[in-house]
Amino acid sequence: MTSPESPVAPQRPPLTFTQWVRVSRWGLAVAALVIGVGGGLGALAFRWLVFGVTWLATGQTEFGQGGYAALPAHFAWLGRASYFVIPVIAGLLYGPLVARFAPEARGHGVPEVMAAVTYNQGKIRPQVSIVKALASALTIGGGGSVGREGPIVQIGSAFASGIGQAFAVPAKRLRIFVACGAAAGISATFNAPITGVFFGAEIILRAVSAEALFAIMLSSMVGDAFIRLFTPNAPFLSGFPSGIALNNPRNYLLVALLAVIAAVVGQLFAKTITWVEDLFDRAWRGQGPARPGWRGWLTGPKPEWLRPAAGGIVTGLILLAVPEMYGVGYPVMYQAAAGDYALGFILILAVAKIIATSVSLGIGGSGGVFAPSLFVGLMTGMAFGVVANHWWGPGVGSPVLYAAVGMGAVFAAATRAPLTALGSVVEMTGDYALTLPIMLATGVATITSRAISYSTIYTAKLLRRGQDIDADHGDDARRALQ
Repeated sequence: MTSPESPVAPQRPPLTFTQWVRVSRWGLAVAALVIGVGGGLGALAFRWLVFGVTWLATGQTEFGQGGYAALPAHFAWLGRASYFVIPVIAGLLYGPLVARFAPEARGHGVPEVMAAVTYNQGKIRPQVSIVKALASALTIGGGGSVGREGPIVQIGSAFASGIGQAFAVPAKRLRIFVACGAAAGISATFNAPITGVFFGAEIILRAVSAEALFAIMLSSMVGDAFIRLFTPNAPFLSGFPSGIALNNPRNYLLVALLAVIAAVVGQLFAKTITWVEDLFDRAWRGQGPARPGWRGWLTGPKPEWLRPAAGGIVTGLILLAVPEMYGVGYPVMYQAAAGDYALGFILILAVAKIIATSVSLGIGGSGGVFAPSLFVGLMTGMAFGVVANHWWGPGVGSPVLYAAVGMGAVFAAATRAPLTALGSVVEMTGDYALTLPIMLATGVATITSRAISYSTIYTAKLLRRGQDIDADHGDDARRALQ
């Protein structure tokens, strides 16, 4: 028995639910589950929204893969002028929306999430998710050549940040919430839960503990499980040929060579986006104060809300030249992988995608660069494979093999996220035989990209603002390994 003189430990009052979410590991797990469902729901709603806007504009849920063989059904009476009219109308709709309610929704979105985690304790304004969804759907459905992953990352992250702010969780936990939202969005968008985990940890959070990794994995798994209730249980790139493999270990030398080429292409893609955005910024902001008359209006600063509509004319010129640039472009990727395009046209598509995506973002559009990176990588790899087969014969392997390798290598070079690149291609194609060649390619491409440039497709925008995430993140050990 305890003597009367023995000290008695004071009893702690039970935690309230809010406190439980803030500090408990089980509270973090429950929050990760909720964020996973929210990310999956957001991805599903956004996918339908993009399809709906595209159908309203063209009469199809995906448009452009047929080239000039078809015109937008709802504007067919305009003929090829519809390629100008649709982007301009879309710009008139989302331009004022972004300028008035959430300017940070402009662009591809991921840099803003990265900056929120590093510089703003994970705080993202709640309205960003709604504005980003509407603006990106209008951009993609209106002919913009951008992807869906950037918007869904920002949508999922804003949702998760809103939950964390509602419970006033500490900054460390709020950052984990944001990474969970990004992971759930990526997982649900591409039916790729492993890629979601890598994206949330490698690109958004950038340094993880066991606790954070568990939460990210839980959100990614739930996001994918949720979306599979409403979509086919199949790899995202289900139209990609399967059963491809290297015929000879010596062909790994060709994989490494392609990775070096892809690193140059990936950095070219990133630099082109930055250069085009700067070009449109200078043109739209003008060279001095506004003056009376139309000449003064042309040379002076112009309203930001009008920028996407004016830029829609440039988008129209690109679509008029290469209609395959309309929207994300997955059907075009399938046709290229099936061997339906000649070598010259494959190269045209790669260059056109770099230009079209850069213009879509430069005019103030909203959308991601993940899918365009895969598009450019597939075309680069496919062209390499065709040339390799011509020079050295079929023993080097199918061109489709190099198309898959190119997807991973260009994305890895552009983002310097080799794990995300590896997971995305393997999961999205569903072909795990590609693991070894893509592992080699993403590694070589990442190292080569680092030798070419300090910035990535995500950090370049932040560096222009004076924000160096790699230097400011505070993880010297991680930076030493780069």
